[in-house]
Amino acid sequence: MLRTLDARHDRYRLKAPFRISRGVKTEADVVTVTIRQGDHVGRGEGVPYSRYGESIESALAAIENVRDLIEEGADRGALAAAMPASAARNAIDNALWDLESKRAGRSVAALAGLPDPVAIPSAITIGLDAPQAMAAAASRAADVPLLKVKVDASDPRAQIAAVRDVAPDPRLIVDPNESWTIDIIAELHDFLIAARVDLLEQPLPAGADAALADFATPLSICADESLHTTRDLEQLVGRYSHVNIKLDKTGGLTEALVLARMAKARGFGLMVGCMVASSLGIVPAMALAGEAEFVDLDGPLWLAEDYEGGVTDIAGMLHPARKGFWGDGVSG
Repeated sequence: MLRTLDARHDRYRLKAPFRISRGVKTEADVVTVTIRQGDHVGRGEGVPYSRYGESIESALAAIENVRDLIEEGADRGALAAAMPASAARNAIDNALWDLESKRAGRSVAALAGLPDPVAIPSAITIGLDAPQAMAAAASRAADVPLLKVKVDASDPRAQIAAVRDVAPDPRLIVDPNESWTIDIIAELHDFLIAARVDLLEQPLPAGADAALADFATPLSICADESLHTTRDLEQLVGRYSHVNIKLDKTGGLTEALVLARMAKARGFGLMVGCMVASSLGIVPAMALAGEAEFVDLDGPLWLAEDYEGGVTDIAGMLHPARKGFWGDGVSG
């Protein structure tokens, strides 16, 4: 039975500016893919990221290039062979998972051999700002299980201290988004340990992280921008203790599942992360959340308006979407 594929650009206004070391955004721009086959509809979302040379326009063009392939019935393996890992492939791959789930009447978790998603601690992100503003934001989330603080190289000690002083109890991820040098890590090393930082995420630029191989530390350090697919794993050995798997980098859940298994086999701890996205972009990643030591899927919480029936946060616990939303074998 032939399919039809639709792709569009959706834009979501944010509740507040989202700042990291590379800049600030006030809107989330995504590509949404819908694949129809008979009475069944599969949906997926991807977030093109300029850091990786992507745009909405390039993503939509890439999707158009494989339209005939998908509409003629190609599976996820054929998609991976025809298209590089990207936000565009992520949107199609996850739409195919959703479609397969609905046609089979089985959840994606069951199809992938994973437990069904449950409520799980997910990081609440404190965006980069003046230390006083970061403290104010952290004080409102001081009772959640896990905080993530965005920092840069201007005054990271003050930024981290401002958060930790008002939120002494949560586990803490610090994310410089490639803005530090090895000298900054060395200078802050004892402070980071004293501040009980549980994970330092991608402190160095991806092209400069070889310096971590010679840096002895008890700190857990996680690769984000340095890791996209399974091809990147080997060069991360000895540099990082953890890897951050994001479906927009892997090009969908299919590659993410393989990457998670290979990373664990090589001794890496897992983090599952996201871009700022709607619940449609987050729910597929929740299939992996039970495999991860750290979960950072709060993208929809930044949106002024999300899908009805999407994921919900209650005191730092991310709850799955309602039945029929995505990938649970139920048509919504």
